[in-house]
Amino acid sequence: MSSDFYNISILPYAGIIIKLCRAYTNSQEDFEDYYQEVCLQIWRSKDNFREESQWSTWIYRISLNVCLTLLKKKKKKGHYFVSDALPAEETENNYVFSDESLNLLYDAIRQLSEIDRAIIMLYLEEKPYKEIAEIIGTNTNNIGVRVKRIKIRLKKILDGKIN
Repeated sequence: MSSDFYNISILPYAGIIIKLCRAYTNSQEDFEDYYQEVCLQIWRSKDNFREESQWSTWIYRISLNVCLTLLKKKKKKGHYFVSDALPAEETENNYVFSDESLNLLYDAIRQLSEIDRAIIMLYLEEKPYKEIAEIIGTNTNNIGVRVKRIKIRLKKILDGKIN
């Protein structure tokens, strides 16, 4: 992958790639593997982009698909776990996992279904419902209902951790 392609076509979208990868991983090592695989898949499939959607939408869709695929592979191998909190050794000195309040939020998000994780991450990125629906492959009304339900679920999860 050329550094020009990365700097122009991937780096401006690194924020959402990082957030999606973080939502589907429990450690810095896994996060780095997911991020690298997403970037590789974007590069490999760049010629398949048909401009039927925005580049950012396409990036999100690839990122989500890669994360879900890697998660399924991990589950099949039995290497996947969902934890209520990341072990201290996983969070210390790791830039992606260093903010404790963010760790609590991501722990709560990881308790959601795979699709709900994607929906809430895109919502938190302030993507319009129409774009979220396009990325997820559903209709706009469905997204609105799911966002409300996800917010309620996250609040319950977070209230349980705080109290």
